[in-house]
Amino acid sequence: MSNYLVAMEAAWLVRDVEDIDDAIGVAVSSAGKRLNEKGKEYVDVEVGVTGCPACGEPFDSGFIAADTALIGLLLEIDIFNADSVEHASRIAKSEVGGALRDVPLSVIDVIETDPDEDDDQ
Repeated sequence: MSNYLVAMEAAWLVRDVEDIDDAIGVAVSSAGKRLNEKGKEYVDVEVGVTGCPACGEPFDSGFIAADTALIGLLLEIDIFNADSVEHASRIAKSEVGGALRDVPLSVIDVIETDPDEDDDQ
């Protein structure tokens, strides 16, 4: 069995906003609050990044139309003692998805971590 770091992307809607920075703050705060209420404070929540279609430079994942923002959040969770990458992905989606009902989630990366690194922290 191995340990994994699973990164997921979540699509978060924020209504009645005019500024993208405000929308990002509300999205990160709301997601963190819902996770904490379900005892999932070990899930890291950050704003995701999207590559510019013209130049390829990364920028914060956020779009506003009609005072409604769609924010791409990056959620990271450590999964311990999983049988495989697929198993770690299923565990992560189950853990996070249970706390963030009705929020679209997609696994974007799974990295096997060295068990010795976890002991050093």
